[in-house]
Amino acid sequence: MENEEVRSVYDDYPMMKAVVDRIVPADAWPSATEVGVLAYVERYIRENAAIWNDHLEPGLRALQTMAIAREGQPFEALSADQQDRLLEELELDSIQDWPGSAKRWFDTLASLAIEGYYGNPEARGGSDTKPWDMLGFRPGTLDKDKPSAREVDLQLTPLNKLKNRYDAVIVGAGAGGSIAAAVLAESGRSVLVVERGSWLRYEEVGNDHLRNHRLSKYGHNTGPDLAGNPRTMELDNGGERITLPYEGDYHNNAMTVGGGTRVYGAQAWRFHADDFRMATRYGIPDGSSLSDWPIGYRELEPYYERAEWEVGVSGDGEAHPSYGRRQRPYPMPALPGTAEAALLARGAAKLGWETGPVPLLINSVERDGRPACGRCGQCVGFACPTNSKNGGHNTMLVRALATGNCDLIPDTIAERILTENGKHATGVVLAQEVEGAIVRKQVQAGHVVAAAGAIESARLLLNSSSDAEPDGIGNRNGLVGRNLQGHVYSGAFGLYDERVQDGLGPGVSIASLRFAHGNRDGIIGGGLLANEFTRLPLIHYYRALAPNAPRWGIAGKDAMRTSYLRTSQLMGPIQEIPNPDARVRLSKTVKDRYGIPVAMLSGSAHPESIRASRMLAEKAEEWQRASGARQVWRAEPGTGLSGGQHQSGTLRMGEDPATSVTDPSGRVHGYDNLWVCDGSVHVTNGGVNPVLTIMALAFRTADKLLKQGE
Repeated sequence: MENEEVRSVYDDYPMMKAVVDRIVPADAWPSATEVGVLAYVERYIRENAAIWNDHLEPGLRALQTMAIAREGQPFEALSADQQDRLLEELELDSIQDWPGSAKRWFDTLASLAIEGYYGNPEARGGSDTKPWDMLGFRPGTLDKDKPSAREVDLQLTPLNKLKNRYDAVIVGAGAGGSIAAAVLAESGRSVLVVERGSWLRYEEVGNDHLRNHRLSKYGHNTGPDLAGNPRTMELDNGGERITLPYEGDYHNNAMTVGGGTRVYGAQAWRFHADDFRMATRYGIPDGSSLSDWPIGYRELEPYYERAEWEVGVSGDGEAHPSYGRRQRPYPMPALPGTAEAALLARGAAKLGWETGPVPLLINSVERDGRPACGRCGQCVGFACPTNSKNGGHNTMLVRALATGNCDLIPDTIAERILTENGKHATGVVLAQEVEGAIVRKQVQAGHVVAAAGAIESARLLLNSSSDAEPDGIGNRNGLVGRNLQGHVYSGAFGLYDERVQDGLGPGVSIASLRFAHGNRDGIIGGGLLANEFTRLPLIHYYRALAPNAPRWGIAGKDAMRTSYLRTSQLMGPIQEIPNPDARVRLSKTVKDRYGIPVAMLSGSAHPESIRASRMLAEKAEEWQRASGARQVWRAEPGTGLSGGQHQSGTLRMGEDPATSVTDPSGRVHGYDNLWVCDGSVHVTNGGVNPVLTIMALAFRTADKLLKQGE
């Protein structure tokens, strides 16, 4: 397929078509250019002129010179075998006289060809889905004729319509903030919910396979905006490196109404009873700040149940009996298993390992006027096309706003919390961009609830300094922002002779909690192993191809086609060992679009976390082999700072102000009316996804707030 804009750029480079078509050649299925990949490459080059001028164009000239010198003909006139031999030399970086790195040039162009071919058809200016059809990828719902539930259009309040005072101001509209809003508003309190991100309807979240919360190569599909909202990473020399919202070092958790629940995978696990007493059970490793929670499972169990029933969880209450006593079953049955789950269940049975379905904050049956899961092929990282995923935006915020007692204002940042004498919060200062100008408004509050996530809540308290607390709220002992943790992940892939994927979302449907605790070799804790969510084709290419699989040419195309539905992935988080050097501070040099110092992140994962994660990868490999995989390879853990979508720990709770920021109820030590309702208060983050614990704690903290006022 020719494209006039592409031709206008490539009049002097007809060889580009030949190069791209050697990356993804034609066979029984179309080549790269036959589905419009040159249009995608053209758009990328127009948006990245420096890469074209300094890197890609000089490389094209060099390749043409090499083709003529070696073969006596332009590259586009050579046979496919001749073209492939030249490209193989570039991939091996064995060319002497090349402008820069030959391998970097090849890898850049190969990535663009692959992205254009296996990514969204719209990105290449068309609707050709043949590459997806070739793999067997289905992005939509199982029943395309089934109407989706209409999203509730949340009522928003503009800045100039806010009241001067509310009984409670909640900063953050995610999992914890939405629950606090509903509990307080339904009690008759006047509530303001402030959200930094936008209220995004389904079609506004977007489905770009390169710009989402599962694969964010060039951007993401929620807030914050890419411009004006950086963070920084501290360098070894004390300097700072800017990182943008779609880069891994940013540790972005979706900033939009609903927060991470807008695009999450929705795994709804309770923490294990021993997750609350890790220090007592295992001791405290050198260099760590491992500590017990001031509360235990028994205290939180009724709030887990409340979250499961009020927000909505599907699962099997008889499964995973070692993971917490239950008084009631789940309100919805577990989603049906998948072909991969059946295969893995047989493998686990051979090993004598107990397994069960994964509890999910997703409707398995119609509930609250919203349908059962449509089993779409792109769940985690995207908004739900049937509105079946239960998040803050379509459950608790809907309840809060229905009372008439709650105002919701998005696209607004809480700049600072106002306090008196370091003991009482009096209100917040809000900032919003209006027609290019920054407008600020001060709102008084009877209570203030920080629920912006572990990074942004810590940033807010640090930026709210006063004469009484010159280093920030609650920071008299230098603890605010320390102990940042998320989850270190590892696992194993298995390639099978038969098809193991049926494409039914969300995909994750079998788990083992056998290795959460009680592991050998002095492992501290352990974690969950579960099969993965349905994979995007590009995620399969970048993360799930076997290490020895070819990445381009006819062989690369065949590897994608034959492995996409025959590859299983087992992954899991471990109980991360917190350390005080993993932390959030205010940048000394960089401010955001509102003039507020941005979060500066530093630190790395504790060595014990890496050791436990490698153990989990070994177990995942054992499981894949027992299930019949003919080739198995591990996904090894990274060693860098872990504080992404499961971020926690920066305002952790405890009895002693010398070692914690909040008390056991989630209230900042020394304050009578300043509370935290997000993962910041987690002392440890469990060996499972933490969102249900965030929700349970939010119900508990909101109850404590109400009882204080009685």
